[in-house]
Order: sequence, then structure tokens, then C-alpha cells
Amino acid sequence: QILYLKPPWTLANLLKCYKKHWMAVFGYVVPRNLLSTIECLSKHLYADKPFDSSTVRILLQESKKLLHAFSTRSDYNGVLPKAYAEVTKLCETLWEVRAALVEQDLSEDIMVLSENAACEKMEATTPNLQSTEEKELHPGFHVAQENRHQEIWSVLEGVWNTMNLYSIELFQKLDPSAVTMAAKASFEEAFLGLQKLLAAVKDIREGIGR
Repeated sequence: QILYLKPPWTLANLLKCYKKHWMAVFGYVVPRNLLSTIECLSKHLYADKPFDSSTVRILLQESKKLLHAFSTRSDYNGVLPKAYAEVTKLCETLWEVRAALVEQDLSEDIMVLSENAACEKMEATTPNLQSTEEKELHPGFHVAQENRHQEIWSVLEGVWNTMNLYSIELFQKLDPSAVTMAAKASFEEAFLGLQKLLAAVKDIREGIGR
């Protein structure tokens, strides 16, 4: 009789009810600081803009926190464990997709490096054109050389960003308290991710060596 919104509820209705009755009801059932989780879900799920992968990851992790908190009270006739399992499965799928995208980006970067290395090798075997007349025939040489350096720099910057990404994922898995949005994933996932990165960096080093 006192509910802010009457059933049947949509997800949007439920989130509004959570916020409206949080202090009087739900704050006595689960930790009160989880109100920030409710606000996060409400803010992003009904924002009038598309999601990126980082936002999806945050929403899934916040959902897991909320489901886990309520699981300490009851399993709600088995519904809650099933929901938690589904959200966990989505988290794992998102991780696999992100890892595949990173691996694809690294593969493309490796190809670019290999092409550049081949070009530079050809240039090294080509006699230098010393005459002023010949230099005047190639005014774009230095520009092309500068562009090639920028391409290589861009590739190395991509590797650096990827290393940062894996480092963040690793620290989140080793110490969940270090990042508030950390996923409770396995050590095996972090280890496999680093192995992929090491293999990709090894390929890049060999490409640079060639």
C-alpha cells in the first residue's frame, strides 16, 4: 500500500523503488553504501546514448555486487543464484571479446611493423642518391621518412596502451579492493592474458629485428 510504484514492475520501476525506499527498507537488508550501485545502474541503463565495452563491464560488475549482497539474505527460491550465474557468464563473454579485439589490434600492428621493416631493408640496400639534382627529384623523401617514423611510434604506443590495459586487469584480479569496480575473476584469466601479451610483444621484437 505504501509502495512508490505498484507492480507489475519494469527494471526502471524497480530501480526507482530501490532509491525511494532505500533508507527505510533496503538499507536494513544490504549494506547502505550499495545505493551507489543502484544509482550507477539507473544512470547508465537509461542514459540516451550507446554503451561502450567499459560501461558494460562496470554495469555487469555492479549488478554482481548487488546480487551477491542480497544472496546473503536469501536465494529467493533459486532465482538469485541463476541470475548471478547469467551475469557472471556475460562478464566472461565480455572478457573474451575484449581479449580477442586486443589480440586483433596487436596482429594488425605487427603487420604494419613487418611492412615497415621490409621497406627499410629495401632502402638500406638501395644506393644513396648523392647529387643535388637527384635530391631535387625526391622532395617528399624526408616527409615519407617522417611519416614512417610516426607510424612506428603509433604502433609502439598501441603496445604500451595494451600493456596498461592488461596491467589494470591484472591488478583488479589480484587485489579487488584496489579498484572499486573490480571483477572477481580468476588468476588463470590474468595469467592467460599476460601470456598472450608476451607472445605478441615477442613477435613485434622479432619484426623489429628483421
